[in-house]
Amino acid sequence: MVTVVVIINILISLLLFYIAWQIWRLKRRIAFITDRLTFYEKCSQTLLSQTPQNLDISQQNLHNLRLNNQSLQFKIQQVRQIVNLLLLGQRLGKRYVRQSNFFWFRKTLTKTGMNNSNISS
Repeated sequence: MVTVVVIINILISLLLFYIAWQIWRLKRRIAFITDRLTFYEKCSQTLLSQTPQNLDISQQNLHNLRLNNQSLQFKIQQVRQIVNLLLLGQRLGKRYVRQSNFFWFRKTLTKTGMNNSNISS
């Protein structure tokens, strides 16, 4: 009878020792996870603490880029207008040269025609 009680006590002790060992392992895992989460929180806190300053800098840079873009758009518009004026001048110049050449050609034809008729007579 005493043997049975001692065996039962040993079995209960082994079971409780196994449970204590599992709890100790679980405690180590939880401590490891807690340390990791604390580390991640510190890292994210460091990054997020700089966020307002970074946002302000980014907004200022964006504002400067928009102003620069507006001035560049204005310059592009001016260059387009200049190119359009040059093209218009080129077209008008070609038309004027073509017309003046036509009149010059007619005058030379009539003069040479008159000279040829004078020569043949």
